Amino acid sequence: MAYTLTNLQDDIRNYTEVDDSVLSNTILSTIIKNAENRIYRDADSDDNRFYATSNLAAGSRYVTIPSDLRFIRYVQLTDGSGNQVFLEKRDTSFMAEYYNTPGTASGLPKYYGNWDANYWVVAPTPNSTNLITLAYTKQPDSITASPGSTAGTYTSNKYQDLLLYGCLVEAYGYLKGPADMLQYYEGSFKRALQSYAIEQQGRRRRDEYQDGVIRTPLKSPSPSDY
Repeated sequence: MAYTLTNLQDDIRNYTEVDDSVLSNTILSTIIKNAENRIYRDADSDDNRFYATSNLAAGSRYVTIPSDLRFIRYVQLTDGSGNQVFLEKRDTSFMAEYYNTPGTASGLPKYYGNWDANYWVVAPTPNSTNLITLAYTKQPDSITASPGSTAGTYTSNKYQDLLLYGCLVEAYGYLKGPADMLQYYEGSFKRALQSYAIEQQGRRRRDEYQDGVIRTPLKSPSPSDY
């Protein structure tokens, strides 16, 4: 069954045997967000992959970072002939040296790099308004964002065990609960996270025709098996 926020809150209270006088909705909101962020940082998910397109401004080398960006995966540019080209990532020191090199003031960008929390930068400075596509990993939606919604999120709809175990780890830490229970749910969370990562970063990104069917090697019998 997919989790709604209400279902998840009820299960956290039921598993910890603590009512809403201790685990209020406000406290549970923080606990759930912490668990969600731990999942998103520990394992990449196809659900968080996003694409944004815009036109570069001629004469401006700075590009505004989308508000929901966590990190850039790649940048693709459409040149004047309609060809798709990928920009190469460089660090800011490379960009600074590049702009100080004579004859590289403007043209079709070849490189991009992180600049600060609000902008990334391209080089050379664009001399036309080329279409650019930014592929990035976005800040995921939180189930706490819409308290009255029954839609849920990608994680709450498909990976309920992972989300619940992550929340219980946070909840027992907040409650200063028994160390053995905290250890138990930490282990349960890590096992659920491992299977989640195998699916998201492994099986979902394989092609049976190109990669072949996943096979489990047969174990050779030992003398003790007879």
